[in-house]
Amino acid sequence: MRILITAPYNEKGIREIEKLFGEVIYRPWKPHGRAYFESELVALLEESAAEALITEHDHVTAKVIETCPQLQFIGVCRGTPSNVALSKATELGIPVFFTPARNAQAVAEMFISTVIMLLRNTIPGINWLKGRNWQEGAHDSYLHFKGGELAGKTIGMVGFGAIGQLIAGMVRNYPCEIRFYDPYVQEHDPAYKQCSIEEIFSECDIVSVHLPVTPETTGMVNSGLLKKMKKDAIFVNTARAAVVKREDLLEVLETNAIRGAILDVFDHEPPDEVDYRIIDQPHVIATPHIAGATFEVEDHHVEIMNKALHAWFAEGDKKVRELANRDILTMHVND
Repeated sequence: MRILITAPYNEKGIREIEKLFGEVIYRPWKPHGRAYFESELVALLEESAAEALITEHDHVTAKVIETCPQLQFIGVCRGTPSNVALSKATELGIPVFFTPARNAQAVAEMFISTVIMLLRNTIPGINWLKGRNWQEGAHDSYLHFKGGELAGKTIGMVGFGAIGQLIAGMVRNYPCEIRFYDPYVQEHDPAYKQCSIEEIFSECDIVSVHLPVTPETTGMVNSGLLKKMKKDAIFVNTARAAVVKREDLLEVLETNAIRGAILDVFDHEPPDEVDYRIIDQPHVIATPHIAGATFEVEDHHVEIMNKALHAWFAEGDKKVRELANRDILTMHVND
């Protein structure tokens, strides 16, 4: 089988794919400067005569899949296969694999670092120092930038999947009390307390969102929940902007109803005027969608993808959790 790989893939991973399938055509999108658009991807697939595709950000539209029905599988090196026309792949019986939690470690570390920075007033302190404000004999910095510790805080997770649970495991020994809202979690570590979403927002010192975008979650975090937060609470969203009503978040920030916010995602990327009103708040730490951006993430997605493909094709395991379109298991039982 000839595999076209446009995702960043390390040499070890490519060798493993070659051993499993045969030939690899490696055309990563990074040297191209951007993800491949529909027509470019079709041309690449046709030129290479590829029988499978491992992608990252490319536009794998319905037209791409219809034009290349010979694909034996599509691999998407992302936490969700949102750039792939999943229904069309399912219709044609093409399994789509993805790499859940590839960036879990990166996001978890970013959570801890930015929360501590906000609690300790680190950024204002740095700016004060760079502004040449330190006077002889003065204790202004010690008094003005004194902050709080992460230890002893109650952290509430809205969504308790791989990232939320990884963060919980990291911070439980600070120590922090961990609570979570997730109706889909049936079993969990008894050290963590399952709560209603209202309890999370009203009782926790730090509320962190870890939700995918679905019809049920879009706009879930609204004024009714945000206004329940403690005056000194911190709101964190490194997941998806669409799950939060930004006008409601802006209101609680502009009225100083909460201690502050840590945000890595925005309704518009690049941000629009309203997004920048949120970003420019003095008690907000805003980063440009980089919580999951580490060099190691690419190694993680190679490992997760290769393991899933080996399980599916070499071991015949049809229960791999990385299969995105499980409907093919019943729709194409004779394949």
